[in-house]
Amino acid sequence: MKKQIVLGAILLAVCIAAGSASVYAQETQDTQTPQTQTQTAAADETNFETQLYLLVGTNQDVADPKIPASLDSVMKQLRASLPYKNYRLATTLVNRVKNEGRLDVNSISGPFVPVTSSQNIPQTTPSQFKIRQVKLVRENGQPLVQMSGFYFSSRMAIPVGAAVASNAPAPPAFNYESATLSTDISIREGEPVVVGTLNTGPSGDAIILVVSAKRTQK
Repeated sequence: MKKQIVLGAILLAVCIAAGSASVYAQETQDTQTPQTQTQTAAADETNFETQLYLLVGTNQDVADPKIPASLDSVMKQLRASLPYKNYRLATTLVNRVKNEGRLDVNSISGPFVPVTSSQNIPQTTPSQFKIRQVKLVRENGQPLVQMSGFYFSSRMAIPVGAAVASNAPAPPAFNYESATLSTDISIREGEPVVVGTLNTGPSGDAIILVVSAKRTQK
């Protein structure tokens, strides 16, 4: 009889504990306000438009020195800190990525290094741009766009070699050299930021990477 009483008490305690856990879980779910649920759903559906600007700093004259007005603040910073006479916009990469998503882009642009008259030097430059994760975060109450695993790499054709006789076979007049940058950054939404610079070889020019990101509604 005593064993039955003890067994019954144990079963009753287990049932009470299970019921309490169920009630706690329901209460926890109920404490999520409609505003919190809306913010969570909005974050899940957030898309970003990213813009990567490839600027070239040079001491040579440039045919088109025009820089987008959106980079005015960046240009003030560059002219104050880098000793280049001129800047030009080599290319702009615009892409869309979902919050907590990744980005992987392969692109071909014009040459970053001035091309000579030699027909053996490629007139294009292959590049790769990757971000392992783009994520909306908050720091001190301010929204930031976190870019984990930001990676940029470009294979540039660097002129080399000496002149040969006009009737001789044309040798390769360039070497491919890779310029790579990898980092983790957080930026303010909609504010262009200089990520870093890459030297382009004997020319003394530099590639300047500028990135920005903003939320989109579509």
